[in-house]
Amino acid sequence: MTEKRNLMAGNTFGHLFRITTFGESHGGVVGCVVDGCPPGIKISEEEIQKELDRRKPGQSSITTPRKEEDEIKIMSGVFEGKTTGTPILLLAYNKDVRPEEYQEIKDVFRPGHADFTYTKKYGFRDWHGSGRASARETLARVAAGAIAKKYLKEKLGVEIFSFVEQVGQIKTDIYFNLVTMEEIESNIVRCPDHKVAEEMIKLIEEVKSEGDSIGGVVRGVIKNVPVGLGEPVFDKLNADLGKAMLSINAVKGFDIGLGFEGTKLRGSNHNDPFHLENSMIRTKTNNAGGVLGGISNGETIYFRVAFKPVSTIKKEQLTVSKDKKEVKLEAAGRHDPCVLPRAVPIVDAMAALVIMDHFLRHKAQNYDYL
Repeated sequence: MTEKRNLMAGNTFGHLFRITTFGESHGGVVGCVVDGCPPGIKISEEEIQKELDRRKPGQSSITTPRKEEDEIKIMSGVFEGKTTGTPILLLAYNKDVRPEEYQEIKDVFRPGHADFTYTKKYGFRDWHGSGRASARETLARVAAGAIAKKYLKEKLGVEIFSFVEQVGQIKTDIYFNLVTMEEIESNIVRCPDHKVAEEMIKLIEEVKSEGDSIGGVVRGVIKNVPVGLGEPVFDKLNADLGKAMLSINAVKGFDIGLGFEGTKLRGSNHNDPFHLENSMIRTKTNNAGGVLGGISNGETIYFRVAFKPVSTIKKEQLTVSKDKKEVKLEAAGRHDPCVLPRAVPIVDAMAALVIMDHFLRHKAQNYDYL
């Protein structure tokens, strides 16, 4: 019965490499417990902080003005700079909290938000900046993902990165295999195509000035993934990547490889022919996105994640209150006009958590692997 309650809670992700996140937007602390982490990984607060700084609020003119340093603290599971194999507790204290800004909406269901569904599910809700439904929870995912990313990079050579591919109708056609982290981090919107990035920034600033918001697409890329990761039938690698991405706030779509574009092709064009390359079996094309039958085939994994426009906007909207009265709402508070620039490290983190978990699962089943 206890195990059933834990599964229903929905705050834990992963099997062998498990994270459990906790905390609310305007509560005292946000953090997570990482369980199942292999011992001996060199990790420091500074290394984790680098990833968190890419996600933190107030980093540019096109993000929320909330000022949080998101300073991470490793409270357990690391000794003399190395993971011990025991649970790792990661904490970041909330400092720039202003719950009073949400007083006016505590009895109102904001359009596009989880206010209505949380109230119906639990009987009440934490209305301080969306509480548990706030994207501030993703801080914990990025912190845990930093550990997974380091292990995968150092032990397996796996490289994980993502970038903003589209904002509204503005889209870059840059080939993802040629993108570098330096190019991604070279501008505030995190699009490696500098000319397109300028157009995206201009659009976001325009939308912000109108009190509105806009969505877009993040492209995710995972290179040098070992062959054989993924479990049939329900824990396919692409299925778990899809679940991971769809669990991120504001995500409304996911596809892998050619995805929906592949529906326009015939099988003779979509299939990836096998060939030998330096005595290794490879595919000449990669329309499948690095996954066949739910299992990695050694090719680069690439996918897209669709983010909706931020729900909280300053434009007047029609809604309903808890006592079932129609009211007009003009939201206050501090919010991103576009979540995509800060979502990039979150996509990275969730991809790392999935690959890390599946690697450990594969290694446990195939003891002589690597």
